[in-house]
Amino acid sequence: MNNYEAVLFDLDGTLIDTARDMGLALNLLLKHHQLPNHKDHVLRPLVSHGSAALIKFGFDISESDARFIELRDQFLDFYEQNIAVNSSLFEGMESILLKLEHAAIPWGIVTNKPGKYTDLLLVHLKLHKRAAAVISGDTLAVRKPNPEPLYAACEQISCAPENCLYVGDALRDIQAARAAGMTACAATYGYYMDSEDPWQWNPDFFIKEPLELNKHINFDRRARNTV
Repeated sequence: MNNYEAVLFDLDGTLIDTARDMGLALNLLLKHHQLPNHKDHVLRPLVSHGSAALIKFGFDISESDARFIELRDQFLDFYEQNIAVNSSLFEGMESILLKLEHAAIPWGIVTNKPGKYTDLLLVHLKLHKRAAAVISGDTLAVRKPNPEPLYAACEQISCAPENCLYVGDALRDIQAARAAGMTACAATYGYYMDSEDPWQWNPDFFIKEPLELNKHINFDRRARNTV
């Protein structure tokens, strides 16, 4: 159990389960173009890789295709209209956030999701005033796996990176955390694809569900204050 001064989370697939709403947006777009939809379990592994991965899969095109930008914009319109129909914190995550807040350990979000949709989602789920830092994919000129977004979050929280835990469900999350000098936790309940092997990402530890963070974070304020 470690005395972390702050905990940062990836958003989609780590903090919040957004898969059904991302999948809904794609299926609405496919319906708009008179194409068959896809089941949630098929689309779920693609969500961590954003709208581009969903569009490439749904329409069997590459990002160089002349239709890609228009389809992406249409997808984002559908997603904005349905951003919190089914999305919620992963089971057990509310308990972890409450324990962090009770222990006065600030928590934040570092995501590659564009800020417009990050902010809208957090407002819908009433998390926007609870997070001590929110760095989205367009907050800076670079995004994960570059460590700069993680540094920016630490600056907002006034925490040294080496005293921070980062939790994410994708290779780029672990790469960013390691490059920033943070402790890196891989969330294997997330959206990684079958072709990916989280064991090869080289995190410091894994969690199969959010409540396993109880084994790794010291929530005892008195004990932390005496170290």
